[in-house]
Amino acid sequence: MVTYRVATSEDRKRAEEIDNSFTTDTVLEVTATDDEFRVRPVPVDPPVRKVYPDDEDEADGGEHVIVALDAEGEVCGAITLAYATWNRRLHITDLRVSPRHRGHGIGTALMEQALTHGRELSARTAWLEVTNVNAPAVRTYRRLGFALCGLDRSLYVGTESEGEVALFMSRGL
Repeated sequence: MVTYRVATSEDRKRAEEIDNSFTTDTVLEVTATDDEFRVRPVPVDPPVRKVYPDDEDEADGGEHVIVALDAEGEVCGAITLAYATWNRRLHITDLRVSPRHRGHGIGTALMEQALTHGRELSARTAWLEVTNVNAPAVRTYRRLGFALCGLDRSLYVGTESEGEVALFMSRGL
């Protein structure tokens, strides 16, 4: 049994401690020209393990955070979002589910909670950024109705993620 609620300050601390690393046997190869870009899944062997730096995804405290609590009341997932009034866009800034709770629909439920919150704010669209290395997340986001809408080859330059491509995805609300 999993419950969902708006995060307390203590929940936010626990959410930041969730291991959001992943391993994948597929990455997304991105090719781009001046007129178009193409993304295609490519198997990798050995699988790629991605570990995010501790400070890369931390919320600054101004965002809205929704947490998932397992049967023992422990934070097992969280989604962080911000709302821009000028273009009525809900920005999903972070989604994480603890490794032992993955594959049970918690991430999907958290995203649905976030999208519902966006609709309550009269958001017209939801938007997120994901690395091309995180093919499992891209598959999930597509299943949830998100579509690729752009990319940035320079976003990760000078970071531990250098060489990866930022993919931007959106969906209407």
